[in-house]
Amino acid sequence: MYAIVDIAGKQFKVTQDQYVYAPFMGSNEAGASVEFDKVLLTDDNGKVKIGSPTIKGAKVTGKVLEHVKGDKVIVFKKKRRKGYKVKNGHRQQFTKVLIEKIS
Repeated sequence: MYAIVDIAGKQFKVTQDQYVYAPFMGSNEAGASVEFDKVLLTDDNGKVKIGSPTIKGAKVTGKVLEHVKGDKVIVFKKKRRKGYKVKNGHRQQFTKVLIEKIS
């Protein structure tokens, strides 16, 4: 069984006991339980339910494990022959969520 869930504006295909790196949810501490009620599609052994846009009554529950940072992305800007060079780095923050139940 799997479901397609909208978490903070991004869509994830999730199954039970799967880890998802969702956009940062700062209000939830590690160990907190979270519910996602924007379920767009569910598939239970070939039995597919499609929402318009969401399925009423369907929800996915999970547990926040930790808050982590992604890989560093280097942002380098240069204008040739002008002596202009800028180098910056960025690390996106994510929340690691364990999907516990799809209903």
